[in-house]
Amino acid sequence: MAEPHASSDASIADLVRDLSEQTSRLVRDEMRLAQAELKQKGARAGAGIGGFGAAGLVALYGLGALFTAIIAALALVMDVWLAALIVAVVLFIIAAVLALVGKKQLQKATPAMPEHTVESVKADIAEVKEARQREH
Repeated sequence: MAEPHASSDASIADLVRDLSEQTSRLVRDEMRLAQAELKQKGARAGAGIGGFGAAGLVALYGLGALFTAIIAALALVMDVWLAALIVAVVLFIIAAVLALVGKKQLQKATPAMPEHTVESVKADIAEVKEARQREH
């Protein structure tokens, strides 16, 4: 009867060893699969970002053409230099307004520390200290 017990122990040891090897192999295979998937998604994301960049560049050229058309239309009723000056002044005014709005938003965002969360954590720490003092 001792022999079935010995072979049982050996087969359990073999099973544990096999389980360990298979688990390691499974983890390595899953890591390779995840790496391949991330590489593929990264390539697609890169292509998408490149497409957005190209679209932005073409839109910028289109905006330049639109401003040229506005200048040309104004040049029908005034000198070209005056039409170009008017369009430039309007663009500078729009840029100044956008800069002021951006500055105001940036000031609201600083400091970068999450103030509400910091206050909440401070309150939690104070509450824990208070509870510990009550226990003692």
